[in-house]
Amino acid sequence: MIAPPELVLANVAEALRDDEIHVWRVHYRQALGRKPLRTVLAAYLDVSLERVALVDGEHGRPALDAFHDQSLGFNWSHSGDQALIAVGRHVAPGIDLERARPRQRSLEIARRFFSADEAAALAALPAAARDAAFLELWTAKEAVVKALGRGIAFGLDRFSVTSDAGQLRLRHLQGDDVDAWQLRRLELDAGLVAALAWRGDERRIRFGALASSE
Repeated sequence: MIAPPELVLANVAEALRDDEIHVWRVHYRQALGRKPLRTVLAAYLDVSLERVALVDGEHGRPALDAFHDQSLGFNWSHSGDQALIAVGRHVAPGIDLERARPRQRSLEIARRFFSADEAAALAALPAAARDAAFLELWTAKEAVVKALGRGIAFGLDRFSVTSDAGQLRLRHLQGDDVDAWQLRRLELDAGLVAALAWRGDERRIRFGALASSE
């Protein structure tokens, strides 16, 4: 007998360790709103879906209401019919998911909003490789600003990310120690690009999937 997704989710949530971050992949529809997120959080909080209360931070990042366990940190991102939800204890993860598509102005956007060294690195690439490299940088930078609890208005030129052989690295972050940060590219299906960032020690990333959040 195959365990239903709800049971698998509960079992994995119960086993969440302090040195882990769990990443859940969920099929998503816009009409569901935050239900997929609240479904996952309910398992980690060991409460019913209806009891999960979320509040929006100053920059729009959702957080647990004060009466919930504040040791639990989370973040989520959705694109098209897919969503990713990151959950960890004593950590504030940032996660971003994007669907790959042709971009006509990737270099122009990078020169306007990214750091100078990121824009220069993109300009040095063959045109055919530029869109994929831009999207990898974009998701990494989004993950970092979300881990900071900020939005894009924080300034994407205030920090710099490099990608070498598929390995992401935070090279500079204004006012912070980059060695205190972790940045990971998440391997997904072709056509999807995702990154996970957090401030703190290295952690094991465990993946799970929910077939439906209806």
